[in-house]
Amino acid sequence: MKLVCSQAGIGAAIIFVILVAVCLWLCKWLRKREENKAKQKYFKRNGGLLLRQRISLNGESSGGSLPKLFLKEELEKATDNFNEIRILGKGGAGTVYKGMLSDGSIVAVKKSNAVDKDQIGQFINEILILSQINHRHIVKVLGCCLETQVPLLVYEYISNGTLSSHIHGNLSHSSNPTVSKSELDDQILPHPVIILSWDHRVRIAAEIAGALSYMHSCASTPILHRDIKSNNILLDDNFRAVVSDFGLSRLLSVDKTHLTTMVGGTFGYIDPEYFRSGQLTDKCDVYAFGVILAELLTSQRVVTSNQPEDPGLVIRFTLALKENCIIEIVDPEIVKEVEDEHVIPAVAKLAKRCLNFNARRRPSMKEVAAELEQQGKMRQDMPHNESFQDNISPKSESSCSHTSDCTEEDHQNSVSHNEMHYDRKGSL
Repeated sequence: MKLVCSQAGIGAAIIFVILVAVCLWLCKWLRKREENKAKQKYFKRNGGLLLRQRISLNGESSGGSLPKLFLKEELEKATDNFNEIRILGKGGAGTVYKGMLSDGSIVAVKKSNAVDKDQIGQFINEILILSQINHRHIVKVLGCCLETQVPLLVYEYISNGTLSSHIHGNLSHSSNPTVSKSELDDQILPHPVIILSWDHRVRIAAEIAGALSYMHSCASTPILHRDIKSNNILLDDNFRAVVSDFGLSRLLSVDKTHLTTMVGGTFGYIDPEYFRSGQLTDKCDVYAFGVILAELLTSQRVVTSNQPEDPGLVIRFTLALKENCIIEIVDPEIVKEVEDEHVIPAVAKLAKRCLNFNARRRPSMKEVAAELEQQGKMRQDMPHNESFQDNISPKSESSCSHTSDCTEEDHQNSVSHNEMHYDRKGSL
């Protein structure tokens, strides 16, 4: 009798264990099914079917690379489930995480904040266009993941932080732009802040101008960046400029001269004429580039939030030019370095042309690039040129004393049409 009871108890325990195992498996299966349904739903909502169709259509005729469709699990593993310690930067368009793919490639994964359903077609089109651009000074889009609630974009790795960081001496992981990257370690290690020589500032400006000229004039479909700023210019291992963050970019049909959009960009870099009219043209990027030229010349910030009476760098810069005292606002380190007294005014006047309030009077980026390249060649012909490493040095506190006080990061200044207030007296 006891043996029978014992066998019955063992049998009941086995059945109980089996039932628990079945229930756990069933719960896991149901959860997996729900996850797959959600992924399919997000994939469809984020334009995955359209992108897959476009990739299929373009695959036979395209000579360039096509964007890869990453799996959600791939990017979760690459970023340690989007661990906060992997955050490289945050901006108005999203958050960027460092990641390592299964093949060892180091990438930046941008998690968008949101995508307007009405703009999915354009979003997909931009991914296709940008992924096929092969320009040494434009960040490479490797692919995307559309199985998540918001789209994930995967970019190439760029190692030396942002131009803004080296101009203003605020290099840290929090100051990186939405596609900036850092070394893939357990922690994000800050890069050494470098004083960029005049020669290399001119070279960097020429590289940015060349990239924008390509986007405006040479790409199969003209691309308007719409958010050019020093915080969106990355520097690679050799401190070569790489234009990044196309979150606000727009494609311009070859038969059109402008687009009418809700104003977007970063305060201080937005073309006043675009802000007033809402008409986006290539000259909006020209204006923003002029602001970057002013930064490169002065090493001063575009806006200072702790000085409300300050009219901003653009006004101070143009007034200095008007009063024929540009040297007083130029970075003293540059003034010491440049021997030819005509060089700095020439670049300053080019910046002023880019900042012209009347967009029609601004030069094209092609003209700007040609003029800066000419400036670079003139410097190369001079006998005092040194190597890159001889022309850079770690930035000290004393060497930054002429710059404006630090402000909040540029991405906190990203604005929409409803957020920005532009004073007419700030017009050029």
